[in-house]
Amino acid sequence: MNFRQTTLVAALALSALPAFAQSAAPASPWSATGNVGVFSDYTFRGISQTNRKPAIQGGFDIAHSSGFYVGNWNSNIDSEAYSGANIEMDFYGGFKATYGDFGLDIGALYYYYPGSGNTTAFPGSSKVDNTELYIGGSWGPLTAKYFYAVSDFFSLPDSKGSQYLDLGFAYDVGSGFGINAHVGYQKLKGGAKVTEIGSTSTTDSITDYKIGATYTVEGFVLGAAYVGTNRDLTGGMAGYTNKNISDGSFVVSLSKSF
Repeated sequence: MNFRQTTLVAALALSALPAFAQSAAPASPWSATGNVGVFSDYTFRGISQTNRKPAIQGGFDIAHSSGFYVGNWNSNIDSEAYSGANIEMDFYGGFKATYGDFGLDIGALYYYYPGSGNTTAFPGSSKVDNTELYIGGSWGPLTAKYFYAVSDFFSLPDSKGSQYLDLGFAYDVGSGFGINAHVGYQKLKGGAKVTEIGSTSTTDSITDYKIGATYTVEGFVLGAAYVGTNRDLTGGMAGYTNKNISDGSFVVSLSKSF
């Protein structure tokens, strides 16, 4: 091999080094995911937030490999129920970790209702929001999560300290099918009392439940669930006709994560 050939071989070898270094670059510790869905009803802790009408929902999450994360989730709502707001925007952040078969999730969640407190359309109304701290755990198909309101619960007077316990079950049965179930218990404080339809007395607790199934195909998730509570409640637009928005009902959905 002469000098010119040697020089050519060396040049080719050196030109390949940057490409090799680039392909071996470490993966970013950050990840971002999103989700969007269409639902026949938006139920929050068993109670319809859209007067039994459809909802479009979606959000995103940004997570770090250390376990810290932040995110946002949004849905249309019944503006009559939220003093003029027609959208709910949730902002949250926390830390997730796994320890063997167990998972841990700790964080804070802020519920924001832009446009609430519209005194022109709703005289005497005030801004609606809520802030909760949460801690959750998981083991296999089982989950448990506890929420504690550090603000007045959805701006109801003297309701700081309202609590919610969420117990869940989700299992993949194979071939794209899954089953899930949930029961939750809401303990209200202060002015966060509710009055059932046909009653003059108030109550400070609500139990809600859900049992459902999903089918995943081409990344899309078809869902169907029976959702309800142990109370008969009305409010917002439903209040004009005394319609029950917390009794058992079927909710169907189509969603996708990306």
